[in-house]
Amino acid sequence: MLRKMYLPGVAALLVAAVAAGTAGCTSEGGPDGSATDAKAAGGALPAAQPGRYRTLLEPCGAVDRGVLRDMLPGVVTLPKEQQRQALRGTAQVTYDTDRRAACSWKGNSPGGTHQLRVDFERVVSYDPAVSDEARAQEVFARRQAAASVPLTAGPGERTDAPGDAGPSATPGPSSSGPALGTRAGPAAVTSPGGSPPAGSGTGPSGQPGGPAGEPSPSGSAAALQPRVLTGLGDAAFLDDVLDPAGSAAQRRTVSVVFRTSNVIVTLVYAQRPAAPAAVPDSKELQEKTQAMARRLAEQFDD
Repeated sequence: MLRKMYLPGVAALLVAAVAAGTAGCTSEGGPDGSATDAKAAGGALPAAQPGRYRTLLEPCGAVDRGVLRDMLPGVVTLPKEQQRQALRGTAQVTYDTDRRAACSWKGNSPGGTHQLRVDFERVVSYDPAVSDEARAQEVFARRQAAASVPLTAGPGERTDAPGDAGPSATPGPSSSGPALGTRAGPAAVTSPGGSPPAGSGTGPSGQPGGPAGEPSPSGSAAALQPRVLTGLGDAAFLDDVLDPAGSAAQRRTVSVVFRTSNVIVTLVYAQRPAAPAAVPDSKELQEKTQAMARRLAEQFDD
């Protein structure tokens, strides 16, 4: 029988050579002569911080019933059971209510129709290098730009409700006329001669008004124009759009959008009077929308 030859000295030399080669491939001398890991310098960066909010409020239950009765005056004229149904609101169907949730209400009265919508969106970044809040800032900035609202508030200018004190901003230029109607203030559509076109619903100063250019019942153009809002969440803006004048009554839509960390809240409040010649009061709609936005912001802070 043949026996395999075993050479312990040769085996030991091979083991030592392999070990030395492995060490040479995985480490190198540092500036002070110590061995350092070559992969350490190229290690993965730490993931960006997640957003403050992991869930959302339930929008249909987040709005106070007393506030709803004030914003939807037609509801109080309904029988009790119909009132309860109207105040419950209609929830928007979404696939993930922790990411997007919305609710809407509608109230009809002899004086016209009021509609309200509340939308919550929790922004999540799928880029590990970008935080949820940073991504929410990008989404908010795009919406603000789409509404032709100035990006910043100028010093000494008003941004709060017409009756409040605070800085404000002047509207930025728009490359084309508003898609939904005429915005309040100097941002309103004008004719080539610089004056509002016939039936635009704005007076000579750009202030919201009736078809004949009559001024709005209250407020001023500078105070009611689309603008940045201060003291509401981390960032906020207001938009005010009046449908072009025509045979039907003009609908005014006021929107307040604010961001708190990685959540964006949108409120849309609209009124269409029953009388064709009537124009909804911009000041009243803006004040009610801002007051409701502040209530919701407080709930997110709790």
